[in-house]
Amino acid sequence: MPDALPPVVLLTGPILEGVVERQLRERFRLVPVEALSDELAPQVRGIAAKHKDGVAEALMARLPALEIVANFGVGYDNVDFAAAAARRGVVVTNTPDVLTEEVADLTLGLLIATVREIPQADRFVREGRWLEGGYRLTASLRGRRVGLIGMGRIGRAIAGRIEAFGLPVAYHARHAQGDLPYRHYPDLLALAREVDVLIAIVPGGPATRHMVNADVLAALGPEGILVNVARGSVVDEAALLAALKARTILGAGLDVFADEPRVPADFLALDNVVLLPHVGSATHHTRAAMGQLVVDNLVAWFEGRGPLTPVPETPWSGRG
Repeated sequence: MPDALPPVVLLTGPILEGVVERQLRERFRLVPVEALSDELAPQVRGIAAKHKDGVAEALMARLPALEIVANFGVGYDNVDFAAAAARRGVVVTNTPDVLTEEVADLTLGLLIATVREIPQADRFVREGRWLEGGYRLTASLRGRRVGLIGMGRIGRAIAGRIEAFGLPVAYHARHAQGDLPYRHYPDLLALAREVDVLIAIVPGGPATRHMVNADVLAALGPEGILVNVARGSVVDEAALLAALKARTILGAGLDVFADEPRVPADFLALDNVVLLPHVGSATHHTRAAMGQLVVDNLVAWFEGRGPLTPVPETPWSGRG
């Protein structure tokens, strides 16, 4: 028989009141994390979480009945999934596919803005400096070779757009993907030496921390451009700042940072970097689709149908 009372779901922070929270309140007993008490904690069976709100082992340890963490976002390095999977048997879900095209679009926009200095030219006009003479000539995409760090769903969508611009694509990943026409580089340094644009689109976490380091930036060279739409932790920010200041790379376009929303002041003073506030998927259309997938994962789980989009590290094995 179904439970007489709706399952208790913990909300770690606000998630789209009009989409996610409204539907969750209709189907579950929704408890904000700030209202979690010792009495309520043993009743919590699910968590709805945003990336900026961590789900640490310490929180999960308070929730002995926890079954599922539904994460709002394709990245899930905010969840201690090692603890969830290895010690607790908790399923973690994310929101893939629904944001792929949006993030790929933003990536190309950020690349073009960086190469052609679009934000800088906008400021030039706004400050009235065009009256004193034209804007300087910029770099170009023509003749460039693009390397992707990572080749998942979003990486593939980015690569297709790069090809449409008539530019060759190569990539670095743990394994070559046989169905792709692009050259695979198992060594990131070797890829950086062969291209003059690097686009990072890999998950965050210990395995990818600072994989774009001083050596990679040096290999990219003085005409090189780095675009990071992955996680801030993927890039050694101190090494990147040093390279930008010394002009040992041409420029960078960054949508993510190591300690968001705090951006190092040195970045703000540079004219060869374009800075965005982590908006890769930030449109009404896509965020609504992401939120709906959070709801749908929780509903499917508690109806006994299993998770819709479990992450690879968690142990879904067909049980309901």
